[in-house]
Amino acid sequence: MEWAKDSLSKLEATREVRLSSEPPEFDTYEAEKLLNEYHPDYFGMQRNVRVGPNADNGKFPHELADLLESDSQLPFDFDPTVDIETDVLILGGGGAGASAALALEGSGLTVHLATKLRLGDSNTILAEGGIQASLGVDDSPRRHFADAYVGGHGNNDPDLLRVLCENSADTIRWLGQLGCILDTNEDGTFQLRPGGGTSLPRVLACKDYTGLEIMRVLKDAVLLSSTKTLQNHAALELLDDGGGQVSGAVLWDRSRGNLVTVSARAVIIATGGSGQLRFQEFPTSNHLGAVGDGLILAYRQGCKLVDSDSHQYHPSGTAYPEALAGQLVTESIRSMGAQVVNAEGRRFVNEMAFRDVLAAAIIREVAEKRGIQTPTDRAGIWLDTPLIDLQNGEGVLRRKFPGIIHRFERYNINPAKQPILIYPTLHYQNGGIQIDRDGRTEVRGLWAAGEVTGGIHGTNRLMGNSLLDITVFGRRAAMSIQSDLPERRPVTLTSLKGYRETLQSISSQSRLLSPQLFPTKAGMKIAFERKTAMKQPNEGLGVTDQPSFEPPDPFAK
Repeated sequence: MEWAKDSLSKLEATREVRLSSEPPEFDTYEAEKLLNEYHPDYFGMQRNVRVGPNADNGKFPHELADLLESDSQLPFDFDPTVDIETDVLILGGGGAGASAALALEGSGLTVHLATKLRLGDSNTILAEGGIQASLGVDDSPRRHFADAYVGGHGNNDPDLLRVLCENSADTIRWLGQLGCILDTNEDGTFQLRPGGGTSLPRVLACKDYTGLEIMRVLKDAVLLSSTKTLQNHAALELLDDGGGQVSGAVLWDRSRGNLVTVSARAVIIATGGSGQLRFQEFPTSNHLGAVGDGLILAYRQGCKLVDSDSHQYHPSGTAYPEALAGQLVTESIRSMGAQVVNAEGRRFVNEMAFRDVLAAAIIREVAEKRGIQTPTDRAGIWLDTPLIDLQNGEGVLRRKFPGIIHRFERYNINPAKQPILIYPTLHYQNGGIQIDRDGRTEVRGLWAAGEVTGGIHGTNRLMGNSLLDITVFGRRAAMSIQSDLPERRPVTLTSLKGYRETLQSISSQSRLLSPQLFPTKAGMKIAFERKTAMKQPNEGLGVTDQPSFEPPDPFAK
C-alpha cells in the first residue's frame, strides 16, 4: 500500500509504546458529547412519518420514512383467492424464522416458511463474532442483563431483555443438540471471549464464522423437518380478516413470476433488518435482502415501531480494498488485542468501548483529518491486526480468524503482517416492531422475531446478543402460537385499503412502491410485471402511473 507508506511508518514506529500503554478512556460526559456530534443517529437526518401508528411520533431515517409512506406493490384491483392454506406462516428464512419452524416441529400444526431468497440466505450467515451466554464461573443472567442494559443506554425493554438473558444457557444446549460446533478449551469447556461492554468474557464462537455455523445446523434441521419451505417467495403484503386480525399473506413467487395467496391462522414476521437501505449513504455489512420488508408489512397492519431512529454502525467495517467496502471485521479481533490507530500512529480510543462510542470516535478522527485517504476516495483508520500474533504467538490470527485472512489475502493483504483500514459500516437495526415477551405484536394473529423487532437491545446492541436474540425469540414466538392459536379467518385487504386512503391525506409526489425486496442502490430497480389487469393508483398520491410488475432478480441468468 504505497499510497499509505508514511502513515504505516508512523504506525510501526509507535507499536512498542502502544503495547505498553493503557488505552484512552472517555468519561460519560465525553462519550455523550462524542455521540451527539459524530454518531450517524444524531446527525438529524431523520424525519417524522405522517401516516400510520407512529404518525408524528418518533423519528425515522429519511430512506425508511419514504418507504413507510409509499404504496403497496399489489395492484389496486387484486382480489386474494387462497392458493395455500396453512396453520402457521413464517416469513423469513434466517435464524429467527428457522428457529421458529423447528420449535413448531411435532406440534401437529402445518407450517410453511416463505423466504425471499433461499433458506439460510440472511444476515445470520454474516455474523462473525459469536453468541453471548452467561456460562462463566462468575457469570449469571443478572450480570448479562446489567451489561446489555447499560450498553443499550437504558432504553431496552426490561421484560424482553430479561427473557433474552435468562434463556441463553438453554439456547446453547439446544444448538449443541442440533450439532452446532463452538470453540472449546482442551478440557472441553467452551472458550469465552470478551466483547465490547461485557464485564466478563461471555461470547462463544466458531472461529470467525459463528453465524454461518449456527445457520448451517438450523437449515439442515428445517430441511429434515415437516416444514414446507417456499424458497424464492417474497412477502408483498399481509392479509387480514376485515376485523383487525392478520389472516395470511400475499407472496411473490420469483421463480414462476406470479402472486401466491396464503391463508394462515398465525403469521410470524422474521424478515430481518434494513441495512441495505444504506442510511445516509453509509456502506453496509448486511445481506442483499435486508431492506426492511417486515417493518413495512407490519406497519400497514397497525403495528407500532420502537426506537425507529436507532441503528448500529459497526466500528470495524472494511474501508479498503474497495471490493470489500463495508464488510465486517469482527469485534473479536479487537478483543484479542488489535488496536485502533489514526494516521499519526496514535491510539485514540479504547477498542472495547461500546460500539456506538467507538464508531463515533472513528468518524471524528476522519472528520478532523486524522484518517487515511484511500486511492478510491474513501477514508479510514488503521486496525493494527499484526499485534495479535505479536502478543499471542505466531499463527494465532490465522488459526482463530481464518475468514478474515482468506478475505484479505485475495487482495494481497495479509492481516497478520499488515494493518487493516476500517470505517464504521451500517450493521444492525436496533429498533423495530414492538413485541411482548412472547413475540406477539399488537395485532391479533401476528408475531415477530429477530432483527425486525425492537426493544430488546435498546439503542445500542452488544456483540453476540443478536444471534442469541434470533434463537431465543424465534423459538418463543413459536411456543406462544401453540398455546394461543387463533381460528382461521377470511383473507381480505381491508387494512391495506385503509392505509391507502390515509396516504391521500399527505402531500407526496413519491413513485416508490414497497416493500422494495432488493436494494435499489445496487442498480436493481424495483418493479413487478403484473400478471393481472391494473388500475391507476389514486390521484391523491400524486402518482400518474404505477411501474410494471417486473421483479428485479440479481440471480437471473
